[in-house]
Amino acid sequence: MSAPIQPDAPPAIRVGETTITESEVAREMQHHRAGDPRVAREQAARALVVRELLRLEIERLDIGAVAQPKDGETREEASIRTLLEREAPATQPDAEACRRYFEHNRERLRRPDRVRGRHILLAAAPGDAGARAQARELGERLIDDLRRAPERFTEFAMRHSACPSRNNGGDLGWIEPGDTTPEFERQVFLLSPGLAGLTVESRWGHHVVHVDEVVRGEPLALEEAMPRVQAYLETHARQHAIHDYLQDLALRHQVQGLPGAMVTP
Repeated sequence: MSAPIQPDAPPAIRVGETTITESEVAREMQHHRAGDPRVAREQAARALVVRELLRLEIERLDIGAVAQPKDGETREEASIRTLLEREAPATQPDAEACRRYFEHNRERLRRPDRVRGRHILLAAAPGDAGARAQARELGERLIDDLRRAPERFTEFAMRHSACPSRNNGGDLGWIEPGDTTPEFERQVFLLSPGLAGLTVESRWGHHVVHVDEVVRGEPLALEEAMPRVQAYLETHARQHAIHDYLQDLALRHQVQGLPGAMVTP
């Protein structure tokens, strides 16, 4: 019987004279969860390479001697911030650039949507798979009953809901982004008016949801949108400046063994 074929070991990762070991990559992988272990390894390896590149530049330019921590920063964080501010400054968008972005993205620059609705919270702890399955099954039964008798929503809320809103028939009033749990909002803001055909799952359990009304946010005027546009363009420019700087550092310090591009924009 022939011996099983062993997978090739990944190439050694080096940044200048520094070798990043597989044990270091494995420890870093816990901070880069992904469905594919290869993707997690690549992300972890890239993060370690970036960290080493910045460390080498901080040392080469003696940034640690001038960096002043602020707002609770560690010395390392202050050194990285100072390095990037000095070596990778981002251009500030001018008024014309902001105006062009506004004209091409009017549909995205709107006031927040609002949803008025009711819910029945069937509570279950995040780690209790059995309780969450039972909550979902109960929610599906309630949805079937409400399709036949929608007037019973208040009754079901008062009987089954674990939310204080049960005393008001499950009424949540008007909801805007940021008012409730993010994963609940992400799903509710996609619903059309009426009874949701499936339960909405959140960290608190499963929700039976009825959307009473949806009001789509109106487009912003240029003056209202300008702070948002400027902040977006500043962030975009900063990301590209850092991306280009890291690519230059990768060439200067001769990064080897890193799969794919050095960094993603």
